[in-house]
Amino acid sequence: MAIDGLGLKSSFIGTSLLNVRAQLEDMQRQLGTGKKSETYAGLGTERSFAIGLRAQLSNLVSYKDTITNVNTRLNVGNSVLQRLIDIGATIKTSASGSSTQLENSGQTMAQVRARDSLAEMLQLLNIQSGDRYLFSGRATDTKAVADIGDIMDGSGARAGLKQIIAERRQADIGASGLGRLVFTAPPPALTTVELSEEASPLPFGLKLNAVTSSLTGATITGPAGAPAVASVDFPANPNAGDKIKFTFDMPDGTLEVIELTASTNTPPKPGEFTIGATSDVTATNFQAALTTAIDKLAHGPLVAASAFKASDEFFNASPPLRVNGPPFDTATTQVAGTSTNTVMWYTGETGIDPARGTAVARIDQSITVQYGARANEQALRYQVQIIAAYAAVTTSSTDPNAREQVQALNERTAMNLAPQFGQQSIQDIQSEWAGALGAMDAASDRQTLTTTMTQTMLDGVEGINNEEVIAKILALQTNLQASYQVTSMLYQTSLVKFI
Repeated sequence: MAIDGLGLKSSFIGTSLLNVRAQLEDMQRQLGTGKKSETYAGLGTERSFAIGLRAQLSNLVSYKDTITNVNTRLNVGNSVLQRLIDIGATIKTSASGSSTQLENSGQTMAQVRARDSLAEMLQLLNIQSGDRYLFSGRATDTKAVADIGDIMDGSGARAGLKQIIAERRQADIGASGLGRLVFTAPPPALTTVELSEEASPLPFGLKLNAVTSSLTGATITGPAGAPAVASVDFPANPNAGDKIKFTFDMPDGTLEVIELTASTNTPPKPGEFTIGATSDVTATNFQAALTTAIDKLAHGPLVAASAFKASDEFFNASPPLRVNGPPFDTATTQVAGTSTNTVMWYTGETGIDPARGTAVARIDQSITVQYGARANEQALRYQVQIIAAYAAVTTSSTDPNAREQVQALNERTAMNLAPQFGQQSIQDIQSEWAGALGAMDAASDRQTLTTTMTQTMLDGVEGINNEEVIAKILALQTNLQASYQVTSMLYQTSLVKFI
């Protein structure tokens, strides 16, 4: 007959006590950490749900970090744009009220201040947020624009804006000094004055737009043809006070007018031509007066118009356009500048796609915002080129046309810095960024609510009910205490006591 021992039962009792103690220790850990389990395995069937909730919370944190970073960049960028707006308004006001008094530098005080403002603008366009250049498009590790010294004065063999303006000025005024206009010599008749453009096509100089007249008995023809020709024939003398007006297209797209009045004054006053004894003498006097007026126009307003056109071709064309010379005063074509002979003012990433799309951030599961920018965007580039042209032109105080040059420069600067219909403005960029900021604010509010809800759900899966755990701990402690007492009594039982 087999004899059973107490070892197995004793081992079972010890194991049971250890299990109860392990449960008690786990409950105490839960009470201390607030978590049901230290591993997902301990969550049972709810572990997949908990993993999904934690992934969602991780994504929400990532979106929050992205929104914070983009908000910082846009706030920095908006401060730049606002400062650029203020600079433009200041230069516009300054140019509108500027005198024509030249300093020793050959510029007005308004022009000197414009160069300082241009330097500030270029520094702002090179601003960084962290290690990211904000106005370089996708080339976030590259400066957006060149230094003001290189842009204005050139660098080595590379021409800057001042040189481009000087070359264009020669090409626009021409060798004869009449803005690339010529008088037919000899005229078709002794009583006829015929004015034409030098050649066609010719990208330089004054262009005949229209001729209107109240000259009694005069015959006006054109402008027409290629090159355009306009003629004024005097079959008889006009009456004193009769007027004729020539309208010219300027290189920068503006219009200038020369108006001459028939007069009996000898010598005639500015803006007049003397009626001669015969119509052929009148024609000769008229041509002389028109020659003087065109010369004054070419060495006055044309200088300013030429500078703004050259600035547009330097900043807006890619590659920049230059006069095909030397010689420049007889040039008839233009050539593209290269990186070896011309400074490239914009050094960031170039592209034909919208600038905003050069930086895209995902701020929610299905929402992205675009917030990129390029310094060569129309609004930014346009203000730079206008102020740069204003700051680049130098006038000699001994030039008899200096006053007209400066006055035309002031007028064009103020006009060009006014809002341009149908053209992007800096405020447009601000509005687009404001849309991105609004989208991020809305997303952030939703995510705050979603985070709270998700965390609550996760706490329900992974967390504990403190009251319930405390009650279980008390029950286990009572159970364990009773088990220890019973076990102690059993181990103290002897055969004598048992019998």
